[in-house]
Amino acid sequence: MATARGAAPLAAFVLHRYDWSESSLIVDLFTRSQGRVAVAARGAKKPHSNLRAVLLPFQRINVSLGRLPEGEGAGEVQTLRQAEWGGGASMLTGAALFSGFYLNELLMKLLARHDPHPALFDSYAQTLPLLGPGEDARTQAALRAFELTLLQEIGLLPDLSVATQTQQPLQPAALYALRPEAGVIEARGDESGLSGATLVGVQAALEHGSLEALQQACAGALPALKAQLRALLHYHLGSAPLRTRQVMLDVQNLAP
Repeated sequence: MATARGAAPLAAFVLHRYDWSESSLIVDLFTRSQGRVAVAARGAKKPHSNLRAVLLPFQRINVSLGRLPEGEGAGEVQTLRQAEWGGGASMLTGAALFSGFYLNELLMKLLARHDPHPALFDSYAQTLPLLGPGEDARTQAALRAFELTLLQEIGLLPDLSVATQTQQPLQPAALYALRPEAGVIEARGDESGLSGATLVGVQAALEHGSLEALQQACAGALPALKAQLRALLHYHLGSAPLRTRQVMLDVQNLAP
């Protein structure tokens, strides 16, 4: 859907950008009201373009969009008419960049275009300022909470308070696993799982809608939750590994 002339600007973040011509870019935006959209930023690469300092990842911007002229570009690509800084936290730096690009890659690969998810947009905006060193407990809790929110928003997360096949409430002390095709099931004896109490707490936080509560629910079971969610995401992403994750592994291998 194009933005009509005179319409209020859209809140957005830059997810990805690539060259379109010698002076222009195609930019993938995550907007609050229209979801993920691709826009043509004409002249954005010119030295004196005002867009150069605005179309950067991890900073909130306000954009006005239109349509490309008939016959130019793909039908889903809109024209970026205007973009300006929308305030908020400063850009990510250092190790936090890896976590930020990981979130962007998840959104690029799992979100369909023009499918709005306002709650997910708000979660993304609230998560970015919490990102720090990759192994930091706060960062890990923030990443797990965002993964859960994303999976729930796009309909790929089962109800975590019941066993999927029987719809029976989970036993607090029992261990459970998340399976892409079976949902929540009892963990096998040789695998680490998540306690019923943890999963019920995570589900309650998801239903409450508080990102802080969800992060707190994740904090008590970070290693097991990371393993379960990574397996679930890998299934839905397909066989190709996430580029951001591979870069992170390569950097870790180079460290002394």
